[in-house]
Amino acid sequence: MGSNGCAVITGASRGIGAAIASQLAKRMPVIINYSSNEQAALRVLESITKSGGHGVIFKCDVSDRKSVDEMMSFACEKFGGIHTLVNNAGLSEIKLFTDITQEDWRRMEQVNLDGVFNCCQSALPYMIHEKFGRIINISSVWGVVGASCEVHYSALKAAVIGLTKALAKETAPSGITVNAVAPGCIMTDMLKSECDDDTLGSLIEDTPVGRLGTPQDVARAVAFFSSDSSDFITGQILGVDGGFGS
Repeated sequence: MGSNGCAVITGASRGIGAAIASQLAKRMPVIINYSSNEQAALRVLESITKSGGHGVIFKCDVSDRKSVDEMMSFACEKFGGIHTLVNNAGLSEIKLFTDITQEDWRRMEQVNLDGVFNCCQSALPYMIHEKFGRIINISSVWGVVGASCEVHYSALKAAVIGLTKALAKETAPSGITVNAVAPGCIMTDMLKSECDDDTLGSLIEDTPVGRLGTPQDVARAVAFFSSDSSDFITGQILGVDGGFGS
């Protein structure tokens, strides 16, 4: 099924997810998943359609397993299978460790880790049936090196790396590769909302290539893992961070 099926991209209504959807839509139909902002998802779809691509939007909270199962079933019924799953949906929060509540931790866990678990486990039966699939998880440089005042985010992104490496070994005999991309400091609305100009300047100074990344930088890495060029690559974590995490 290497050339058939669609790509399911979670959290695809903005930022990195939107860039990934636009990149993958050059080669296959895409499911643009969103949890709340339908208008943003429709704008992504409109842009893809204007560029000659094909896709649909699908509302789903990845922490809700029933909704995830419905999304994967829809993807297969509409497009004949799932070629690529990109687990991009996530929350971030800057908070002192001593101020993180159990509710903060649980909500971060439900989306950033449970969401990956739900989507992988729901999509895998379809991929195993076809003896083909590409799973790409979006982790973070903070899951590799850790970030002060983002302990819960860092811990759960590190867990995604562990999940990726273990699942890659389990699914390889079925023709399914599992890899992760660990973005560094990427200029998105989320980053702008969390950092003032001085902080952004410091992040640029700390990035060896001398600039912040773009969503397209991450999207190109995801496209590589989704392509035939990565057939013999699985269980890998690719840092798209300008040298920040090296």
